[in-house]
Amino acid sequence: MMDKLVDRFLKNRTRVTIFALTALTALGAFGSSRLSATQSIPVTVAPAQSGTAKSAPSNGALDPPALPIDQIIQKFAAREQEFKIERDNFTYTQTFVIQTLDANGQPDGEYKQVSEIVFTPAGKRFERVVNAPSPTLERISLDQQDLDDLEHVQPFVLTTTELSKYDIKYVDHVRLDELGTYVFEVGPKTIEKNQRYFQGRVWVDDKDFEIVKSDGKAVPDIHKRGEEHLYPRFETFRENIEGDYWFPTYTRSNDILHFSSGDVPIRMTVRYENYKRFGVTVKIGAPTKANQDNTPSK
Repeated sequence: MMDKLVDRFLKNRTRVTIFALTALTALGAFGSSRLSATQSIPVTVAPAQSGTAKSAPSNGALDPPALPIDQIIQKFAAREQEFKIERDNFTYTQTFVIQTLDANGQPDGEYKQVSEIVFTPAGKRFERVVNAPSPTLERISLDQQDLDDLEHVQPFVLTTTELSKYDIKYVDHVRLDELGTYVFEVGPKTIEKNQRYFQGRVWVDDKDFEIVKSDGKAVPDIHKRGEEHLYPRFETFRENIEGDYWFPTYTRSNDILHFSSGDVPIRMTVRYENYKRFGVTVKIGAPTKANQDNTPSK
């Protein structure tokens, strides 16, 4: 079932491209023993060969960009600005599941919430919870910061107004499934108090100039008053839903949270479905076979 779900996400222009967050759409920091990523990511973006961000499988390198890198960055940031406004005109269903795993990799606790997301004409986000079974998590807990990261960081959008906050380094021009993509390392220039940022890698479609996949984490991790708020790596995929706009459709994460009290393996998924504009349903294409390297385990 999971294979079929992701297969639909890894196709060109009417199917999932590759935008991602290693699936943890789970809200970033998790409570008493809170969430943490497998490894911390430095604030300064490192060169591509340093391995600070995990690279997604690709089908081969392409020719160097014909446009100057600065111009590519400005073009995709402008497109992301348009997309952010466009997405505010859509409602959708969001299914979020996070599990802790025992020594055998089996779930020993779970939090699940199904919500309907509606945006008012003024652009204010409204969330209506339609299904929320009693959580069974014991080794971690969720707080408001996790929910905020779920809304703002996992479906990462890098707009023109956000560019000044980030260092952006060109990495490569590669084929990702059927798409030609520019790959960039992204990280905050500085960490401001009470501000949240994305740090990792993004893949930008070389024709539509939109992010189609992201892989990284929310930063910074937070340690205060004897509590640890740690955030996992995630991968988020986008799909071409309407016109040339790529909408987040799936986030996944399999990570180990390194708390001072001990490690906690977690698994997280977030599905964004049933996108509708003014009451008109936008259907996602039929499942298609994807590269095995990009298919999450069951």
